[in-house]
Amino acid sequence: MSKVLDKATSHFREKISGEMKKVHVPEWECDIYFKPTLTLKEQGKLIELASQGKQVEALVESLIVKARNIDGSKMFNFADKAALLNEVDPTVIIRVVGEINTANDEEQDLEKVEKN
Repeated sequence: MSKVLDKATSHFREKISGEMKKVHVPEWECDIYFKPTLTLKEQGKLIELASQGKQVEALVESLIVKARNIDGSKMFNFADKAALLNEVDPTVIIRVVGEINTANDEEQDLEKVEKN
């Protein structure tokens, strides 16, 4: 591995191993924890779904990928996708994913400010 790639992977490892944030979901009587960073592969899958007009599936996949329990374990898995799409209040999913994405945007804005 080159020095630049070593530094790039080290930087990303630090970023994804950082502190988790949380969103309280009163309707589900729980907190959803998440880290603000997605891998490029995860981002690519969400972009692909959205570009195919599957924004709702992209929202659910985003929730599946990001949502964690307090111990960092995944809250949902891809076997839960059908239930999330068909049996869960869509307004709650939209709000939760929106809050997660807003936290991601705030983190990126903070990084820009710190660099300047």
